[in-house]
Amino acid sequence: MSKLSRDAVLKLAKLSRLKLTEEEIERFRQELSDILSYVEQLEKVNTRSLEPTYQVTGLKNVMRADQPIEYQAKPKELLKNAPAVEKNQFKVQRVL
Repeated sequence: MSKLSRDAVLKLAKLSRLKLTEEEIERFRQELSDILSYVEQLEKVNTRSLEPTYQVTGLKNVMRADQPIEYQAKPKELLKNAPAVEKNQFKVQRVL
């Protein structure tokens, strides 16, 4: 069983920029020790024959196929209505 020391909790608190009271230090020391103990139990489980789980809900990729969209207005038709055109683009006044 992994017991976390008071100094380790203080170091974690400093790295996290937390100010802990004495009660919080003791509570977190116990809670973090319990978490580490549980992780040690998980490390002992033999998972070599199991395949990795990538998706647990059974959903499939529901993306639609890309399809080109035919717009009503063509670029040349739009540029006909512009007050000024340069190199097939709208020409506007310079903005500083």
